Amino acid sequence: MRLLLRNDTGEFNLTKAWVGDESIPPYAILSHTWGADGDEVTFEDLRNGIGKDKPGYEKIRFCGEQARQDGLQYFWIDTCCIDKANFTELSEAINSMFRWYRDAARCYAYLPDVSGPAFDIHEDKDPQPWESDFQGSSWFKRGWTLQELLAPRSVEFFSRERTRLGDKISLQQHIHEITGIAVSALQGGQLSQFPVDERLSWTKRRQTKLEEDKAYSLLGIFSVHMPLIYGEGRDNAFRRLREEIEKCSKGLVQRPASVQLQKEDHECIQHLRLTDPRDDKKRIQDTKGGLLEDSYRWILENPDFQQWHDSQQSRLLWIKGDPGKGKTMLLCGIINELKRSIAQKDLLSYFFCQATDARINNATAVLRGLLYLLVDQQPSLISHIRKKHDHAGKTLFEDANAWVALCEIFTSILQDLSLTSTYLIVDALDECVTDLPKLLDFIVELSSASLRVKWIVSSRNWPDIEEQLARAGHRVRLSLELNAESVSAAVSVFIQHKVLQLAQDKKYDGKTTEAVQHHLSLNADGTFLWVALVCQDLKKISRWKVLAKLNAFPPGLNSLYRRMLDQICNSDDADLCKRILAAIAIVYRPVTVQELTSLVELLKDMADDPESLQEIIGLCGSFLTIREETVYFVHQSAKDFILTKASDNIFPSGREEVHYAFFSRSLQVMCSTLQRDMYNLHALGYPIERVEQPDPDPLAALRYSCIYWVDHLYDWNSISSAVYPVDLQDGGSVDKFLRQKYLYWLEALSLCKSMPKGVVLMAKIEALIYGRAGASAVLDLVQDARRFIMYHKGAIESAPLQAYVSALVFSPTRSLIRHLFKEEAPPWLTIKPAIRDEWGACLQTLEGHSRGVSSVAFSHDSTRLASASHDMAFSHDSTRLASASYDRTVKIWDASSSVCLQTLNVGTTLNVGTTLNNMLFDTTGFYLHTSIGTINISVTPSVLSTSIEPRNPRYEGLALSSDRVWITHNSEKLVWLPSEYRPSCSAVSEKAIGIGVGSGGVWIYKSLLDIS
Repeated sequence: MRLLLRNDTGEFNLTKAWVGDESIPPYAILSHTWGADGDEVTFEDLRNGIGKDKPGYEKIRFCGEQARQDGLQYFWIDTCCIDKANFTELSEAINSMFRWYRDAARCYAYLPDVSGPAFDIHEDKDPQPWESDFQGSSWFKRGWTLQELLAPRSVEFFSRERTRLGDKISLQQHIHEITGIAVSALQGGQLSQFPVDERLSWTKRRQTKLEEDKAYSLLGIFSVHMPLIYGEGRDNAFRRLREEIEKCSKGLVQRPASVQLQKEDHECIQHLRLTDPRDDKKRIQDTKGGLLEDSYRWILENPDFQQWHDSQQSRLLWIKGDPGKGKTMLLCGIINELKRSIAQKDLLSYFFCQATDARINNATAVLRGLLYLLVDQQPSLISHIRKKHDHAGKTLFEDANAWVALCEIFTSILQDLSLTSTYLIVDALDECVTDLPKLLDFIVELSSASLRVKWIVSSRNWPDIEEQLARAGHRVRLSLELNAESVSAAVSVFIQHKVLQLAQDKKYDGKTTEAVQHHLSLNADGTFLWVALVCQDLKKISRWKVLAKLNAFPPGLNSLYRRMLDQICNSDDADLCKRILAAIAIVYRPVTVQELTSLVELLKDMADDPESLQEIIGLCGSFLTIREETVYFVHQSAKDFILTKASDNIFPSGREEVHYAFFSRSLQVMCSTLQRDMYNLHALGYPIERVEQPDPDPLAALRYSCIYWVDHLYDWNSISSAVYPVDLQDGGSVDKFLRQKYLYWLEALSLCKSMPKGVVLMAKIEALIYGRAGASAVLDLVQDARRFIMYHKGAIESAPLQAYVSALVFSPTRSLIRHLFKEEAPPWLTIKPAIRDEWGACLQTLEGHSRGVSSVAFSHDSTRLASASHDMAFSHDSTRLASASYDRTVKIWDASSSVCLQTLNVGTTLNVGTTLNNMLFDTTGFYLHTSIGTINISVTPSVLSTSIEPRNPRYEGLALSSDRVWITHNSEKLVWLPSEYRPSCSAVSEKAIGIGVGSGGVWIYKSLLDIS
């Protein structure tokens, strides 16, 4: 690869050709459509110092000048950087083209057939004047520009006048409509995830001058390499292309690891992905009205920022400021600038915490988001995650030990020798609701560990955060309050933008425009959010009333919130608005508009009227916003104001009263809605992983109520309240609900994939009722219901309708739940001998062993119980488990992810068939004391192998599944078998199955009816 170098005089010279592993400097690259052959500047022209009079020379000037503006000396253009007279060089260039475009620091698409001014953020024109030219541009019809569109991370489009129109992200909807290419592909998704035929379809409407080039232009799209044979014709070229694709799909061709991900890699990434921070960034920017470059560029010249950026020793930058000061948008701007300035191989990952969104308000989510972007940019890093994911699956990221596992993975990745300079950004630490201290400790520790990694974090001025970050000796602190002048200047830019929008939308005259700008400038106090909220209110005020109303907007965020609340309190809908604000402030996660109707009784008749619901929510001042049918506070500071300074207005009887109202209302809607087979699955063994939400979804309005009604009951703290004691007594609302709807509720929990939550909820109810007077009968019922869900959780979680089959059939004959719902039990099923009368002492059965269990052990922190066929022991920190085996080995396991870390061969010390006993970790964790002596376990982890999952055979009529967990009919799952009812031997007849179990018992399943 050779480049063009722009010298100080503005002239261009060809560089030497870089080959092999030589380091290529950062470069820009041009994407364009060729003119007539005589119009383009060739390699020979530049070598001979001619061609400046050709029309194509202007494209070279444009690319060189644009690269200079972007801080790049080198650039590449296909017309003149390839010696086409050298066929070997041409062939290698065409096979490398995709990679060259992918590795470019900047890519400029020059569209000579598109004319018009660029999009002006101060104009509100839809469509833009150049859009029709853009849609019809020949650039979208040429074959080679397909890979030039998809390979680079970013493509910037320029008109004939060299005016920037946007990039492939900002214009992605236009490009998608023009090309038919999936948006995820335009956003940089792995092309290998798209089917071959879909990728081939992207080139159907494209043409090339040479017919073979239509196939050759797809080499990079499919990550294949093949020799060029011009003259072979289009059909032969495509035939060879398909053969190469087929070879790659069968693993007959070696591919670079960075090009193609395995199926298991894709599954791992899907499980890792909780959110795409790039989507969050775009959503936040759109919600806040777009990112203005002039509102953040001041920070690039700030000494604190430059110290962090330029000094190798300064690896952590903390940007702190009060609410509404623009921290989030500032970080969005920094992200954009780093994308432009960092080297191509450097990595940039970021995450936006939001307290009102349960997906992204916890420490585990932060690490998942950062890892997702790192792996997306450098796929080879997936190996660090696969080591644990291959054994734990999706639960690696979701169970109680997810934080520990993710910390280990993250640390391992940052120690990867292939990692170049890496930039990690976390916004709004103060909105990390769960495990913030752990996250701060982790950031401080890692920011000290590697010279290649730099961090930026932001938060409010919280002393706790300052105290923990102070331990990072290489930290740089940037206070927005100490940079008030710069922030105020940025706010002034924002004010100009918002006032211009208002003036255009509301048709203000000059006097009104000037008055609005003056009032905002005078009272903003460097707070972006204050400006945004005032402008939002001004939109609702008639033009002729604006001057009279301006002074009603007081300075300061809290004063503005107080004015908004006063307006609500004085409105005709004050009671309804206050109830809605109370609801959104008190819920445990953001609720949808439909779910809100199940919580606020005054909205119950509007569930089928979304327009009216949105209008009513709009009456709540500017406190709330709706995104994708979910209601949020407009900013965390708005929620803080409602919960603290406005508490007396919003919660006149206390928050406990709102909790009780939500509990009561939830029971009402569940009692009126829940029934058997909510999703019309019909098949009793229909697996949960195949369940899709129907449209309309009968659970849409009560999903939140199903999962959180007990939490609201618990936080009501009714033990100290004498107002509604009857709810928790015999015959009360809880008693009635469990007697009438318990089984339907369990089905709903399974459909909501929240069965583990159900186990916790029943324990909470039992704790609330225990010891209460007049509640002996409901306590018996709750205890039975708790045993019921604990025992049958696996069956119902696996297949929702097993609540009416396996759960009822295999419950004790005196179970209260079994008796209450006996009409739901299958009439065609008989089991002999009868099931036991009472629940046994066993609370729960943990499954997984294929052979006998001879050893169990609790971890030292009492959070885990391990079982094995032979001796085992937990380390003192409860993070590792040692187990012995008959094959004279000791395995060390990661207790959180079940990954085998080491396999130690104890050799000839033991006789074959004997195992170690009396295993015990020492306090350091480096040694394992055993019956044969002490073993040093501080060695390198071993490599794990994988296995192939067998296919299940198909059976006709009644049968047992191959794993002996299900009774099936024509291979359709029918009845889940609890562990103690699973066969060690069995016999099957036409309508009955005899099963012998390991305890010595025999039982018979008999089908009385033809259920086919």
